[in-house]
Amino acid sequence: MSRVCELTGKGPMTGNNVSHAHNKTRRRFLPNLNDVTLMSETLGRGVKLRISAAALRTVDHRGGLDHFLAKAKDTDLSANAIKIKKEIAKAQAAQA
Repeated sequence: MSRVCELTGKGPMTGNNVSHAHNKTRRRFLPNLNDVTLMSETLGRGVKLRISAAALRTVDHRGGLDHFLAKAKDTDLSANAIKIKKEIAKAQAAQA
């Protein structure tokens, strides 16, 4: 399982540990990933995703998973998230 957020594409970054003596050693900064189930209002079911804590706050801020995916770029989304986005768009078109 890769350490990449499924909604934002946020992944590991690299940098340095810097000691008091100013010695530098390489390290990795990993994203804060959580396994969550988000409810889709259009589909009427939960969707399991592995997303960062920042992405979870952004989903809440934008008004839910459906609104977040509507504005999200396909280049940032995982293959699973793109599939869910298409299902939601198809369901919304059927309702209209």
